[in-house]
Amino acid sequence: MPIVEEALSSAKIIARDIVPLMYKMAIKPPKPDTIDNLPLRLANTAKAYPNKTGIIFEGRSITWGDLDRRASQVARALRNDGIGFGDTVCLMMDNRIEFIENMFGIMRAGAAVSLINTNLHGTQLVHCISTTRARRLILGSEHSDSVAAIRADCALEDGKDFLVVADTNAPPTPNWAIDFSQAIDQAEPIAETYIPPVRQMDPALYIFTSGTTGLPKATIQKHSKQTLFCELGKTVGMKMTSKDCMYICLPLYHASGFCVGFLGAMNVGATVFLKRKFSASQFLTEVRDNNCNSFIYIGELCRYLLAQPAKADDSDNPLEKITGNGLRPDIWMEFKERFAVPKIYEFYGASEGNTTFMNFFNRDQTIGAAIIPPSIVEYDVAADAIIRDATGFCKKVEPGQAGLLLGPITKSTEFVGYTDREATEKKILRNVFKQGDAFYNTGDLIRSVDAGFALGLKHYQFVDRVGDTFRWKGENCSTNEVGEIINRHADIDVCNVYGVEVPGTDGRAGMAALLLKEGTIFDAASVSALVEKDLATYARPVFLRILPEQQLTGTFKLQKVDLREAAFHPDKCQDDIYVWKPGAAGYEKMDGAYYEKIMEAETGF
Repeated sequence: MPIVEEALSSAKIIARDIVPLMYKMAIKPPKPDTIDNLPLRLANTAKAYPNKTGIIFEGRSITWGDLDRRASQVARALRNDGIGFGDTVCLMMDNRIEFIENMFGIMRAGAAVSLINTNLHGTQLVHCISTTRARRLILGSEHSDSVAAIRADCALEDGKDFLVVADTNAPPTPNWAIDFSQAIDQAEPIAETYIPPVRQMDPALYIFTSGTTGLPKATIQKHSKQTLFCELGKTVGMKMTSKDCMYICLPLYHASGFCVGFLGAMNVGATVFLKRKFSASQFLTEVRDNNCNSFIYIGELCRYLLAQPAKADDSDNPLEKITGNGLRPDIWMEFKERFAVPKIYEFYGASEGNTTFMNFFNRDQTIGAAIIPPSIVEYDVAADAIIRDATGFCKKVEPGQAGLLLGPITKSTEFVGYTDREATEKKILRNVFKQGDAFYNTGDLIRSVDAGFALGLKHYQFVDRVGDTFRWKGENCSTNEVGEIINRHADIDVCNVYGVEVPGTDGRAGMAALLLKEGTIFDAASVSALVEKDLATYARPVFLRILPEQQLTGTFKLQKVDLREAAFHPDKCQDDIYVWKPGAAGYEKMDGAYYEKIMEAETGF
């Protein structure tokens, strides 16, 4: 009877906590003019738990009270520099205590924070710094070289707009930037009684997503959505308390690490063990040493942990509950049993999306139930197109059939979208079931599954991404964007990018089929140099396929389905295949021995 008892217990939680929260979010959203914001939430936590450890990081720690004071000093330093309400400040920094201090300091000054992916460089980095019209860039000294290479292309002024925060054993502040660490240390905190007049409707963050076409897009994150994440952390899923310690190694510039992870812990005064980067070999030791009972994951991290040599004491750890997304069904039970994790609260949601799923009942191998009833429509994967009936409207899938997930756009389930209005409009489907309706296109296929006794709530599984994107290393990558960059190479006539499955990994690795210009020979070194210079590591195609000269460019794009199916398999394509091996300096021709290692999941991808 334990399953029934657990479901009944969950039912009480749904009735008491989740339904009111769903009502608040979907039926009666916060009044837009209400003064409620993230700096105010941090200040409240600092008052309630002034001497409690807030963050542990690389042998250092800071209390919630001191964290709030440091954020207040950042705010004062920015306001002294003319930054205030209505402004935007970019933040590019590794996961560390100073990241949180500066993020909340920017918002306490009244400005919005534009979070920059630290993997970016070149054209992508220039675009992300410029697209939100930020007046300043606060950067960790660990990324000074990346910014130095592109600063002349940004609409920011040397000696004024680049603010450097020192890292451990950091080099001196470059002559084109300001030592912002010193400015923070010398600034007086803003009075504790001061509440920034930032409303629920005002932007808190800009989080970048690759989207389906073009350069990364800045999703607009209002304070109303972020304060809701604070509430979700204590009432839904892991139900955080001040006694918890959460292990966070996901990048704070993304929603999972910051919004779902940090905000949930902060709102209740829990402790955060913060990592700069994930280390599978150090994970269990750090969890045990810091008594971390909770962990926020993406599926790739779970797969990396399973790839570690099994030990008899793997199950001897304090983990009680974990939350995240992308834990695939093929490894779910193995992970749960090996590390003795009793509760896995998988969720689904996009930074800019208006539809969310949560595994309320702790049901295995599912993203859970939808907070807002989903619409799943028939989709032709081969044709990369939505199926419509004779009247032109979409058709809902049969139970258990995979289909495209759409989120209804209404007054209470708004789709704020991006700073780019044209990009926002491209994500909206109109006249879906009736004339005049509108839905957010997630670009994801999901299906309903039998989750057992769950009070009649339908449960779902994530199936795959569709269209011109692939997901690799936890990032959505635009095939068009990657292709446009590789097409800059002087020897390449056409570049067709797609995602391919690799054994033992999550998502799909990037692969590019290249048609060279007549009379040229593939130059692996120069193509590698271009890819390394202008593409983030996760967007870099792992495989290249060199197509024969007689390939017709006019039908090239139409062959993407066939190319994806053939992938890098020698029995399906006889063309030369190149691979960028983990840790290698560039592309190398793939031989049979390495192909076998890939298929045996022995390469470390």
